[in-house]
Amino acid sequence: MTALNLTHDPARRSWIDSANHPDADFPIQNLPFGAFERDGTARAGVAIGEHAVDLHALADSGLLASGSDAAIACEATRDGTLNRLMSMPPRYASALRAALSDLLKSDAPQRAQVEQQADAVLPRIDAPTLRLPCQVGDYTDFLTSLHHTERHGRYKGLADPLPPAFKSLPIAYHGRASSLRVSGGDVRRPHGQYRDANGQIVFGPAPALDFELELAAWIGEGNALTQPIAVDAAHAHLFGYSLLNDWSAKSIQWFEQVLGPFLGKSFHSSVSPWIVTSEALAPFRKAPVARGADDPPLMPHLRGARDQQEGGLHLELHAHLSTRQLREAGADAVRITHTHLDNLYWTFAQMVAHHTSNGCNLRSGDLLGSGTISGADDAARACLTELTNAGRDPLRLPNGETRTALEDGDEIVLSARASKPGAVSIGFGECRGRIAPAFAFASGEVEAAA
Repeated sequence: MTALNLTHDPARRSWIDSANHPDADFPIQNLPFGAFERDGTARAGVAIGEHAVDLHALADSGLLASGSDAAIACEATRDGTLNRLMSMPPRYASALRAALSDLLKSDAPQRAQVEQQADAVLPRIDAPTLRLPCQVGDYTDFLTSLHHTERHGRYKGLADPLPPAFKSLPIAYHGRASSLRVSGGDVRRPHGQYRDANGQIVFGPAPALDFELELAAWIGEGNALTQPIAVDAAHAHLFGYSLLNDWSAKSIQWFEQVLGPFLGKSFHSSVSPWIVTSEALAPFRKAPVARGADDPPLMPHLRGARDQQEGGLHLELHAHLSTRQLREAGADAVRITHTHLDNLYWTFAQMVAHHTSNGCNLRSGDLLGSGTISGADDAARACLTELTNAGRDPLRLPNGETRTALEDGDEIVLSARASKPGAVSIGFGECRGRIAPAFAFASGEVEAAA
């Protein structure tokens, strides 16, 4: 696990005022990595308050010691993505993070030099300019909340709502990396086949559209084909974390699912743009929730002493819903989910260890989704299907509107915050998306599909 160092010092403040606000997502103790567009080109960057360090400009600034690990790390991002940096041993990203912390702290000796180049090195960042932080080769989504899994099993009428393998291994499916998108913009309602209220199979815009509140882990250094990653070594392969909304067309998914999710999931998945590094989260490490006394014992390759001590995080996650009517009335979005990472049955290290246990190779920039992070409490239900008991109990909003599924114009905003006494809390930024109407099929295409 990453040891605490000066970058975690709760007394450290930045000369960038917006980083010092008590509710700032990106204080100097965070410094998450991401990518954005500037002057028509992709740039890698590190967020600080309402600004971002342009790593391309930083590499040209002379502010980093030539030949240092920090300078080498900065050079690795010149193509505007984080893939090369993520593939390097963790000490390089750690050195760059430490150098930035020293440059941006309130008593930084080089403050005047940085300020002289602030227009180039420290632009303000607007959401429309943000990009996916790296090229994603593969995306695996897990199913690791016991409560989410059991509820959905009951909704489907299964005699045993929990799959037999659930408590023996982290269940997952292979997602669609090509339709991953950075937070913001429209989420287009997909077409697909599903059963209507009369039980007839029809094709059309999906009526039961849902959000799924998840945490995503980004793979740093990969592993060679045939070479598993041990569970206690897995944390060194986890570069960091973002929020993930695994948008789901439940009507399509529940009809088609035989081998696993397909068109009900592959139309769009949203990730928050900034990767909060594993190092930044070191102060918030905790033991994962203990397994039940009657649960099967962990297989040796999924049991690690360090992971059992520090495989969890003090991390709260939220989902807010805004409807067209709420926005037109000037009303705030409504918080509909408040959950905690403790609601995962498996740790991310166990997910990595299981994923590679057959020799599967993970690559830098691969994305692992936690699965929907639902808890036992009503407030911790992390998708509309659960919030409405599969449509039986509509969600009622303060303005009188009700929802059993997302409607066109609805917007979901995910957020998360790591907090612990004695540490400066850090956030993840937003993962936002608004439902747009389905595209109209040409009449010939509809007839052909029918």
